[in-house]
Order: sequence, then structure tokens, then C-alpha cells
Amino acid sequence: MKIIVLMKQVANKDAVLRIGSDEKWIAEGDVAQQTNESDGYALEEALRLKESRGGGEVVVCSLGGQTAKTVIKDALARGADRGIHIIAEDARTLSPYQIAKTIADAIREEYADLVFTGLQSDDASYGQTGVILAELLKIPHATLVIEVDRGSLSDSGLRIKRELESGWYQWFTYQLPALMTIQSGISQIRYASLKGIMAAKKKEVKEITGGVEAFGSAQTIEKVYFPLKTKQTQMLGNGDAKAGAVELVEKLRTEVRVL
Repeated sequence: MKIIVLMKQVANKDAVLRIGSDEKWIAEGDVAQQTNESDGYALEEALRLKESRGGGEVVVCSLGGQTAKTVIKDALARGADRGIHIIAEDARTLSPYQIAKTIADAIREEYADLVFTGLQSDDASYGQTGVILAELLKIPHATLVIEVDRGSLSDSGLRIKRELESGWYQWFTYQLPALMTIQSGISQIRYASLKGIMAAKKKEVKEITGGVEAFGSAQTIEKVYFPLKTKQTQMLGNGDAKAGAVELVEKLRTEVRVL
């Protein structure tokens, strides 16, 4: 059983963000980085599946600049067996399709039984890369996975629980190979032990260069900016509740047009 986990490096959620001079992205030079939250849960589920089966291999794959290697090293310290680093120094300019295409080319010959990704990244939050990757690999996929039935894992399938709309859920058995996008909070993430940190130094990290697709992008970031804060409070009725209610209804009918 081989499981590939996609992990991304993003800005620390508690960092003070500033817009870059080109207004295309945040200024990342002085911002601390961390592992994308839902990707951490994807790794944890992969490790638990491996442990429940009594063996297998968990391979971590990350696309990004040289600093993204810290994400891989952390995953190896937590228990992953080896890593794949797709070097792309300006990954933020790539569309979800370009990223998925590049990853697909890098992992296709791994012939993984399962591919786990986080539900979405904490920075761009497109939530598209995993789904597109599954299509490129020609394997079924499940989104918004909130529970994995580890006891159901076999060479042919895995039963999982998906979150649907309006409080509904779905249990479904997927044939392998398959791709799952994992929701945050699905389990308790483990910490890297001292033994794991020492062992990570001897684990293989394969570097792939020149594989980033530079064509076919269907998007361009025009501008990144903070939401504008405006205050437009209106006092209605001049202290008279009935008069205020009449004015409110009139505004809802003529200005907002919801009545």
C-alpha cells in the first residue's frame, strides 16, 4: 500500500501580512511559513492508515521554492517514509491546472494506491488542485472527507464519510486507486518526536526541476488588497420606532429591492 500526500507551505496564520510592492501577492520576505492546515490532517490520516494496515509507504510531495523543503522534513519527522520536492520558485503565479499537471507528471509513475490532499490551501483557497489532479491521473476522487473507515481498507477499496450540504453526510466505498481531499479537524495531529526528527535526516527527498508547466494558465492575478472598511450607519425614525420601521421598509423596497 502506497499513499502519496500533497503538502503546501503557506504563510503563518498569525503573521502580520503586508501587500507586496507589485500588488500581486503578499510580501513574503519577512513572513513566517508553516504547513497548510488541512494538508497536515491529510498526512495524519495517511500515517494512521499505514499503521492500521501494519505496513506500507507514505510519500510526501510538495511543490514550491527551496523553503518548501521544511514542510517535507517536518512530514518525514512525523513518520512519512520519503519525500518528493517539485522545485518552483514562483509557484503563486501558477494556476490550479498548472500545479496539478506538474504534480501529475511527477507522481504518475509512483502508481500510488491513494493520494491525499488537504481540502484547500489557506492562502489561495481555490480547492481545485486535488480534483483536477484526480482527473489528470484518471482516478476517482472524494472531496470534503471528514472520516476514514480504516478497518475497511483493502487492496480494492476504502470506505469514507463525506460532508454534503445542509448538514447531510455520505458514506461511500471508493475503488482504488483514488484521491481524497481531507477536511481539517478529522483527527488529532501528532507531533514529531526526537527519534523521528533524527530519522528524517536519513530519509530520501527527491528533487524534481524543470517540470513546472508554463502554459495554459486560465487566470491572472490583477491585484491583491485588503478589504476596504467603510461605515455607512443611518439612523431611522429620529427616535420613533414606528417611524423608523416605516422608513426601513421603504428603503428595503426602493434601495435594497428585497421586498
